[in-house]
Amino acid sequence: MADDRLVIGDTVLDSRLIMGTGGAPSLDVLRRSLIASGTELTTVAMRRLDPTVQGSVLSVLESLGIRALPNTAGCFTAGEAVLTARLAREALGTDWIKLEVVADERTLLPDPIELLDAAETLVDDGFTVLPYTNDDPVLARKLEDVGCAAIMPLGSPIGSGLGIRNPHNFELIVEHARVPVILDAGAGTASDAALAMELGCAAVMLASAVTRAREPELMAAAMRHAVSAGRLAWRAGRIPRRHFAHASSPSEGVPTLDPERPAFA
Repeated sequence: MADDRLVIGDTVLDSRLIMGTGGAPSLDVLRRSLIASGTELTTVAMRRLDPTVQGSVLSVLESLGIRALPNTAGCFTAGEAVLTARLAREALGTDWIKLEVVADERTLLPDPIELLDAAETLVDDGFTVLPYTNDDPVLARKLEDVGCAAIMPLGSPIGSGLGIRNPHNFELIVEHARVPVILDAGAGTASDAALAMELGCAAVMLASAVTRAREPELMAAAMRHAVSAGRLAWRAGRIPRRHFAHASSPSEGVPTLDPERPAFA
């Protein structure tokens, strides 16, 4: 939709679905899934990537004209994340970075202190920073205040497929954000993506929900439509929730019975 495109920093994207590459069983499956998703932006983990190797994930993205978004997956400190981002800039020639600084390997939840520290350093270093964060409205505001180009709260832990566990927090983050809010992690199926968009998210980022689905290409197509449908629903505005029934038909014109003239003789 030309009049409703996703804007991150100074970049305009027609697709509101950002894909990841982790978990794809093969490059061929990845290629078909990316095509089905319609994505224009896809993350790549720098720690698992060798830009010099032919026939890699980067080759697939380049052949499809999809922009690569390097991430700092696997980093546990701000220092590691900043170093990884700088290596990515040197290797891929991009100032964009999806910033991930996790607290431990079991939960893969973001470490808020290290994340904020890394975000501030990278913004000062000229990066366009998209941080993977908790669904904490206060932390989201702080990340925006230091100059992040988008906020990427998790719906639930990475790869869990549990969907959005706290929709209210998402509403609070969206309500106060001046940059795009992007669901990152937790989506398990298309309805999770649609809900994120209905809550006002500007986009959805996902990987496992597609790459580990029984039919990745089919799920990618489902996610693409879910994101579009959710966005349309958010723009249209849902009706208020009510405790009791509210008739859709007008009450005027309902015939009244005349006791002197029975309806059935």
